[in-house]
Amino acid sequence: MDLGFWLNEAVVSHEDWSAGFGPYRTHPALEVDDARFAAVFRDFAGRLKDNYPFFHPRYAGQMLKPPHPAAIVGYLTAALINPNNHALDGGPATARMEREVIQQLADMFGYDSHLGHLTTSGTMANLEALFVARETHPGRGVAYSAEAHYTHGRMCGVLGMEGHPVPVDEHGRMDLDALEDLLRAGKIGTVVLTAGTTGLGAVEPIHEALVLRERYGVRMHVDAAYGGFFTLLAGAEGPEGLPEAPWRAIAQCDSIVVDPHKHGLQPYGCGAVLFRDPEVGRFYLHDSPYTYFTSEELHLGEISLECSRAGAAAAALWLTFQILPPTRDGLGEVLAAGRRAAVHWAGLIEESEHLELYQAPELDIVSYFPVTDPKALTRIDEASARILHAGMNDTEDPVFLSTLRVSADALTTRHPKVAADADGARILRSVLMKPESEGYVDHLHARLEELAQS
Repeated sequence: MDLGFWLNEAVVSHEDWSAGFGPYRTHPALEVDDARFAAVFRDFAGRLKDNYPFFHPRYAGQMLKPPHPAAIVGYLTAALINPNNHALDGGPATARMEREVIQQLADMFGYDSHLGHLTTSGTMANLEALFVARETHPGRGVAYSAEAHYTHGRMCGVLGMEGHPVPVDEHGRMDLDALEDLLRAGKIGTVVLTAGTTGLGAVEPIHEALVLRERYGVRMHVDAAYGGFFTLLAGAEGPEGLPEAPWRAIAQCDSIVVDPHKHGLQPYGCGAVLFRDPEVGRFYLHDSPYTYFTSEELHLGEISLECSRAGAAAAALWLTFQILPPTRDGLGEVLAAGRRAAVHWAGLIEESEHLELYQAPELDIVSYFPVTDPKALTRIDEASARILHAGMNDTEDPVFLSTLRVSADALTTRHPKVAADADGARILRSVLMKPESEGYVDHLHARLEELAQS
């Protein structure tokens, strides 16, 4: 895909469309001389070089990667018009696109009915899900695992709800026995289950937790911001295949959050929230006499907490889904490559004398730490920090990683031979989100072994 060609086509398309409304002169206050702009742009482009190479497979750190070229073209084409998907008169075309991509996401998760919309982030999407949870279960708290994203604790504070972290098991998943102990007290109205924790990529036992919903009458919300698109690999053959049960159970849960700006190949910010019961729209009811006037149809702003939102985000996702739909043989192929890369690298680490696997990857996050002598938390912490710094500052063959701080109990439970001479340690963590990682893992592993020995 020739990005330069299609970006130019975006400009041409916009000029052709706008010409149909008749000529007009740009106001002098907005006119900028090309020579002046060139100087400013050179400075701007230079400043942007102060970034890590998120596009390159040697970047194996955080959940960062560039969007697909189709998303860039879609976003720019719509951004030239600058539609606002809050009300239909602000973005009639992109509002329809938003409804279509939300339907595709609902189909991907198996919802047979739904109400949903895009958001500017997973944080806002989770806020909306917890807002509805508060309205359906007033005065009752929210339970989420100790490994859940910190947004749940923060959003409980924003909404005036009591948050209850639940201990995790030896794989970093919510301990359902501990959850049931909490539910017996009758103070919990909503349980948040994470389909892919942001630290380790652990998938919580959603299918088993559903039994507790019936028993205690709680609401089940799935935070699949990071891992949601991996549902496309549920039951797939080969090393990329994932157990079906937790993913199929999502269709029975009350709400879902997923971030297309993670595995959906979109630019920031593009999150999404979906509710299984469309009747929850009643909690959003409000009036805006100067906004909702062009159509009797439902305006997206009538079912969201956010007001103005970029229609360009919907356009970008719609265009991307036309060529890479959220299906097993569409976007699933992109995720499969990252999943295979993680499985392959885990195998290499298990055979290494210099690196040790923290735990087997469930999705595309690989967690590991350097072998030290003696095996102690302080030594592991120091070695991990040294490798991170050395790899990211190597000018000839850099490798970009991230660290994850784990507790002494979590590490020694998985690796009993490690001496707990501190309350925790940093280990190394790599997110293999880019499909190109599959062809680069052997080099990454070789570099890590070199750094571990140096």
